Amino acid sequence: MEKEFDILQKSRLLMIKLIGNLTIEQLNKIPEGAHNNIAWNLAHLVVTQQLLCYRLSGLTCLVSEEMIAHFQKGTSPTYPLTAVAFEAIKKKFLEFPGLLKQDYARGVFQTYTEYNTSVGICLRNIEEAVRFNNYHEGIHLGVLLQLRKYV
Repeated sequence: MEKEFDILQKSRLLMIKLIGNLTIEQLNKIPEGAHNNIAWNLAHLVVTQQLLCYRLSGLTCLVSEEMIAHFQKGTSPTYPLTAVAFEAIKKKFLEFPGLLKQDYARGVFQTYTEYNTSVGICLRNIEEAVRFNNYHEGIHLGVLLQLRKYV
């Protein structure tokens, strides 16, 4: 699992690097034909990792129910994020891979509720959840790269 945690951490650092020079207006911009923006994508990745890894393991998520409601699968931006709110999301985005790795090492993931993803993959344990989460994050890295071209 060490490699999976390394992939998660490095891909998130790459995403932060790729958006490092964008303004909050650019992060919130929804280009014509798109359904979301860069800020929403980062928040969505934070929420999805929490749901796949913590909630389905019967653990409390490290984000609020309000954040989950605004950024989970099936949502889209309903309001622009402030610079302060985005910085808080970015902090979680960068911290949570390390916390996940620590929690895994401590053995906190004892149970898992099977979950069938929207692409037809059944997740049966935390290891499969972490791997699928990395796949999901790769998809959103591609989305981020596309959105960045139009902001």
